[in-house]
Amino acid sequence: MKLYRSRPTNALQNHVAICLPQYLQPSNSTSLNAQTLVDARIIKTGFDPKTCRSNFHLKDLVRNGQVSDARQLFEQMPHRNTCSTNMLITGYVRSGNLSMAREFLDGMTVRTAVSWTILIGGYSQHNQPLEAFRLYAGMCRWGTLPDYVTFATLLSGCDETVTVKGILQVHAHIVKLGYNFTLMVCNSLVDSYCKSRNLDLASDVLNEMPIRDSVTFNAMITGYSKEGLNEQAIYLFMQMQNEGSRPSEFTFAAVLCASMGLDDIASGQLVHGLVVKSNFVWNVFVGNALLDFYSKHDCINDTRKLFNEMPELDGVSYNVIITGYMWSGLIKESLSLFRELQFTKFDRRQYPFATMLSLAANTENVDMGRQIHAQALVTTAQTEILVGNALVDMYAKCDRFEEANVIFANLAHRSSVPWTAMISAYVKKGFHEDALKLFIRMRRVNASGDQATFASTLRASASLASISLGKQLHSYIIRSGCMSNVFSGSALLDMYAKCGSIKDAVRTFQEMPDRNIVSWNALITAFAQNGDGEATIRSFGEMVQSGVQPDSVSFLSILTACSHRGLVEKGLQYFNAMTQTYELVPRREHYASMIDMLCRRGRFSEAEKLMAEMPFEPDEIIWSSVLNSCRIHKNQDLARRAAEQLFNMDVLRDAASYVNMSNIYAAAGQWSDAGKVKKAMRERGVKKLPAYSWVEIKHKIHVFAAGDRTHPLIDEIRKKIDMLGKRMEEEGYKPDTSCTLHNVDEEIKVESLKFHSERLAIAFSLISTPKGSPILVMKNLRACTDCHAAIKVISRIVGRDITVRDSSRFHHFKDGSCSCEDY
Repeated sequence: MKLYRSRPTNALQNHVAICLPQYLQPSNSTSLNAQTLVDARIIKTGFDPKTCRSNFHLKDLVRNGQVSDARQLFEQMPHRNTCSTNMLITGYVRSGNLSMAREFLDGMTVRTAVSWTILIGGYSQHNQPLEAFRLYAGMCRWGTLPDYVTFATLLSGCDETVTVKGILQVHAHIVKLGYNFTLMVCNSLVDSYCKSRNLDLASDVLNEMPIRDSVTFNAMITGYSKEGLNEQAIYLFMQMQNEGSRPSEFTFAAVLCASMGLDDIASGQLVHGLVVKSNFVWNVFVGNALLDFYSKHDCINDTRKLFNEMPELDGVSYNVIITGYMWSGLIKESLSLFRELQFTKFDRRQYPFATMLSLAANTENVDMGRQIHAQALVTTAQTEILVGNALVDMYAKCDRFEEANVIFANLAHRSSVPWTAMISAYVKKGFHEDALKLFIRMRRVNASGDQATFASTLRASASLASISLGKQLHSYIIRSGCMSNVFSGSALLDMYAKCGSIKDAVRTFQEMPDRNIVSWNALITAFAQNGDGEATIRSFGEMVQSGVQPDSVSFLSILTACSHRGLVEKGLQYFNAMTQTYELVPRREHYASMIDMLCRRGRFSEAEKLMAEMPFEPDEIIWSSVLNSCRIHKNQDLARRAAEQLFNMDVLRDAASYVNMSNIYAAAGQWSDAGKVKKAMRERGVKKLPAYSWVEIKHKIHVFAAGDRTHPLIDEIRKKIDMLGKRMEEEGYKPDTSCTLHNVDEEIKVESLKFHSERLAIAFSLISTPKGSPILVMKNLRACTDCHAAIKVISRIVGRDITVRDSSRFHHFKDGSCSCEDY
């Protein structure tokens, strides 16, 4: 009798192939010699044709996904064998019911390698590699020898959760059983070592392989590119070409990823040429990789050209180009393509909802965000992690915190991303205490933060000038291993600088293992904010000498420093260098800084000339700066023109311009005009922003408003102010009542000056902290000239360093003088 076996379509099916359902009758053909053809599997069923036929029926039910019917048939079979149980386990694995599959495996008295491998594959396919490894260990304890399919199946499911120790143990078993030269097993080993981020071991396996194919090289090239070893990835691709291995679509995708990492558009274009030459241009997977490459290099025209020429498109193609348009600022084009996508037949669940929600968040377009949210609900895409995180971010950035919190609470999985989105949104909207409370809540549930989380939380600490919390965060960043990250280090530097501790800021910079333009800018800005013009200029020079090219942020900081110290000629030199030497295009902020610099010095004609030459109309910030300088230099004519421009604007941030113009009239004794300005302000509904100051004492923030009587220690605070007032008179201090521009008696003006918010904060600090300790006060608006003069005298009387950070900069008072030198 001659035996034949049906040809399996893949290795796993080879283990579970079912025998033919019937005997072939003898034929008159002499070639068959009247022999009956039977399937080899029938031998294993004890030549029981009924069991064989039942197994074939079982296979059909499993193939069609009718697992419950297959189970019913299995229960009714009078005789079952290992093939029968293996087939039912396969059905449960395919349906995702791994617990039931495991139950049947555990109930088997005879288990073959196939039985174990089917369930190992199930765990691997359902992203449970640790369970797959545990089952493999159980297989070894049971005494069943694995075959090459078992090893390939087990290793195919590896991810970063599998330790290299576990892979090494499997590798040792592979060598012991003699499968270390089997191509499929070696490819799986290379891939698993790459996924566990052990590229040296992966490379060793690759170099020892007697035969390598495109799968081998693909795994290694992908491993290199994911770890940022892009040069090694490109070199291996060249080696692959030299060995004659034909690249696949996965090869091209990995090499393009490496080219992106090298920021080398030329190498990407060479790969594009190879794609065309290898006739892979028709492959939508490769086409999408090319789209991604060009879009991430800001070659949006090339991206669109390629998109139009691709013979086949899918949902990913639209996702890539829509995202590329969005990041290039082409909002209309992005929206147009998204509308076009909605008329295709591609899977709606795969639409770029996260990208479109990010667009709605960045433009603060909550109506658009809600429409995208509705589409995500219809397609159930809101359950996707990326979409859920984007929804939280969108609602939070659109100032819809209640809706953001509802979605946040319902997220099935909370990584650091949604936590950070909420924290950063709170910080952006100025709700710094809420941001810090959320961070504390995040830590209580043991959610790990990343550099973005720390940067946002440090900004909240900096805005509140809570240096104690900032130091706690510093400690936590070190424990989290993020201190080496340049963005975390720069945020930490910024926090110390904004809390007035420039020494800690400088030390943080010096301890950074790596420095880039972000960290240098943080240092330059720190010196600029603290009014140290010389240190700002010196740091800028050191940055240039180190080989780091200054950018627009660098120049904005140094122009700000020149403005605050009255270094007009220096500022003009830097402004010219920005445009001529470094060929940077000045933004509105740079012109605003230059105009402020000129106006502070009273050089109004030069400021007006620069305003006429700049490529855009002056905005509220520029005209407000002009108006403020006019108040200082008593330039009423220009002040009227600046005020007229401000009053005609559709939207004003606050009432500062009205207040300034009213003060200019009041200082000149023109009370009628001052009254008209105040009346216009009331009619327009613009409200004056209340001034307040705060200090941190014993890890608690204490806030004061002018004339405040709500603090529990207000009586002691006022006594301290009265006592200081007497000492200040003895030192020659005289109140500057021009700062209180109200048509009231002089005595009332003097009394109101005594209880300005920063003086209340300083007095509270004096009675609440040890003698000689420094004082840091924060204020939301600029300090008036009288308070500035008063605090200089107070610093000499009490013998303390007093730092006041107002809305413009830091003022460091010591021994009767200020770091700003009264400029």
